[in-house]
Amino acid sequence: MNEAIIQNLKDADCDSCFIEKFLKAGDKERVSLLNRYRKILLDNLHVCQKKLDCLDYLIFNLEQTKNV
Repeated sequence: MNEAIIQNLKDADCDSCFIEKFLKAGDKERVSLLNRYRKILLDNLHVCQKKLDCLDYLIFNLEQTKNV
């Protein structure tokens, strides 16, 4: 079971320090650790989404001026 969990954490890009802490934690702390890490990933996703939105806006404006 630990091998599957470790692989899942690696696939989620958790570093070895996080994985070690996770494996030593109790169930309640594990959920807390995962929720905190999930929030970090989600915050990063939102930052990337904002960057994509900026690029999409610029592309749209450039295409509009080209078609005038």
